[in-house]
Amino acid sequence: MKKTLIVGASNNPARYAYLVANKLVRKGYPIVNVGRKKGKVAGVDIENMDDIHTDIDTITLYVGPQNQAIYYDYILQTQPKRVIFNPGTENEELKRRLEEAGIEAVEACTLVMLNTEQY
Repeated sequence: MKKTLIVGASNNPARYAYLVANKLVRKGYPIVNVGRKKGKVAGVDIENMDDIHTDIDTITLYVGPQNQAIYYDYILQTQPKRVIFNPGTENEELKRRLEEAGIEAVEACTLVMLNTEQY
């Protein structure tokens, strides 16, 4: 199963990052939550960027482009196979950096991908 890192994880049930974390876990995907506030989502602690995970298949973004710069190095060091830019997170600069590093950049909705078995 594709281990997924959620950038912008939130324990707020009204947030899409919260919904995705729970859906991924229900479908059997292992997750890593990274966010600004401590807490748990889908039974998994929300971490900060101190630990670089090197076993990530997919990063799914829930941080707007205006707040993504602090995550650039972290994402690139993680070396995922792909990064999903969910609606509202599209960022040409980060997309270019990912592609230069050989990382697939996908503009899509993780929830829709999961619901339609395209994840």
